[in-house]
Amino acid sequence: MKRFGIDIDGTVTSPTSLLPFINKAFNLNILYEDVNQYELTPFVNVPEKEFAKWFTENEPIIYEGSPPAVGAIDVLNKWKHKHELFFISARGPHLLDVTEEWFFQHGLTFHHIELIGSHDKVETAKKQKVDIFFEDKHDNAVMIHEECQIPVILFDTPYNQDPLPEGVIRVKNWREAHEWVETWLKKQEPLRKKQLV
Repeated sequence: MKRFGIDIDGTVTSPTSLLPFINKAFNLNILYEDVNQYELTPFVNVPEKEFAKWFTENEPIIYEGSPPAVGAIDVLNKWKHKHELFFISARGPHLLDVTEEWFFQHGLTFHHIELIGSHDKVETAKKQKVDIFFEDKHDNAVMIHEECQIPVILFDTPYNQDPLPEGVIRVKNWREAHEWVETWLKKQEPLRKKQLV
């Protein structure tokens, strides 16, 4: 049994989730393909503070209305009996009820949810002793891999196209993530047996 560390926004939820809310609120027409960086402020026609205030006020509504990423529920449900699913998110702790409710509504099991209120997930990944991590933010993926010495699955998006070190694996979707992880798990089996001998 492995412990999976899994980001929520843009990983379990669709990476396009935010855009309809932003486009509607600010009367814009931002296309997902054009979002070539993680920070969305440059794409919005209002000052940074105003956008931050809007986002904070609307976070619960956005998270309630975020669709799951294609294939995420199926794959995570395949893993739920074999592994521990630890969801580690930059959302603030005050959003735990909204987050849990979303999981229940989408029939998604979790063993643990940790909302850390910051993008620095390295300490939490170490503390929870996760064996592999799933992420959509490029610098997070690289940092977690380098600091924790674990593989990190990075879901391909227009905003995470920088080069990757060897231990960060770019996948297009959850089906590809599933295939990579299953192969990785098979390779771990002989190692585990060796350690037990």
